[in-house]
Formats: sequence, C-alpha cells, structure tokens
Amino acid sequence: MDCVIETERLRLRELTLDDVDAIFAIIGDAETMKYYPRSFNRADAIDWVQRNLERYRRDGHSLYAVTLKTSDDVIGDCGLIRQDVEGESMIEVAYHFRRDCWGQGYATEAARRCMTHAFEHLGASRLVSLIRAENLPSCRVAERNGMTVEKQVMFHDLPHLLYATRRENYGEA
Repeated sequence: MDCVIETERLRLRELTLDDVDAIFAIIGDAETMKYYPRSFNRADAIDWVQRNLERYRRDGHSLYAVTLKTSDDVIGDCGLIRQDVEGESMIEVAYHFRRDCWGQGYATEAARRCMTHAFEHLGASRLVSLIRAENLPSCRVAERNGMTVEKQVMFHDLPHLLYATRRENYGEA
C-alpha cells in the first residue's frame, strides 16, 4: 500500500479492510476510547474502516493507518476528517493509538505531519481538533502542535474543546 505521509519514524497510508483487526485492537479497547460516548465492537471497526474508505473517495483524505517504519505493524490511525461543528464545516486533525504505544510521541509526530500536509497540499486555511477537556493526553498533543483552545462546543451531544490553528500561525515544530 502506498504511503501518503511519512515522518521520521512512521508511515501513514490509506486504511484497507485488512486493517479491521488492527483498528479493532484500538477502538475496541475501553481505556483507549474512554472519552467516546460508547464502546466499539468488531462490527464497528468494520464500519470505521468503511467510513474512511468513503471519505477518501469523497474528500480525498481521512484517517490513515499509522505504521512503524521498522515494521508494518498498524499502531494507530491519524488524519484529517471533515466535520460539521455547530453548522460549520471544519477539517479536524484526529488520532487514535494503541495503548502500548502511548507516551512515545507518535500521536504528536503523526498529527504534526498531517497538519503540514493539510496546509501545504490541501490548501487548508484552518485546522481543528475536537477533544474532551478531561482527555489531557490528547490536549497536550494539540498544544505541542501549536493549537490553542478557541471555545467549548457540543459535538455528538458531549462538550468538547475546539482546538484550532491557522495556516499563517503554523510552523512545523
């Protein structure tokens, strides 16, 4: 599978149905997904991958499988998703990683390159991340990548912090 985005340690490529088990290992983990409104089962993982395949066709981007360069092991997903937030269309930088890969900087590294890709290749002028306030690790990823809280919004019936940055304020760290 062709690499879409590459970092020092990671390759990001389009998800395929062969990735369902790897995605389920992430989104099926209650601890990993504790800030989501519900838990996910294997059928949800199939839907997750299929929604991303549809977004590639419709939008030209979505969440990508994140693999280590040292192996083809899928350790997470990260990418750019078009979201409707309070009636406004926004591009969100989103990420989910396997719990055994937390604390190693992978989310920051992958999200940063996705942000650069969005600004330099997709012509995005503004990017957001929708994060529950109690999800401190994800808040730190957004902050390390130069995003700041603009406001609190309701998203999927839950309060979220809307982190954002604009192209003119962004410099890849």
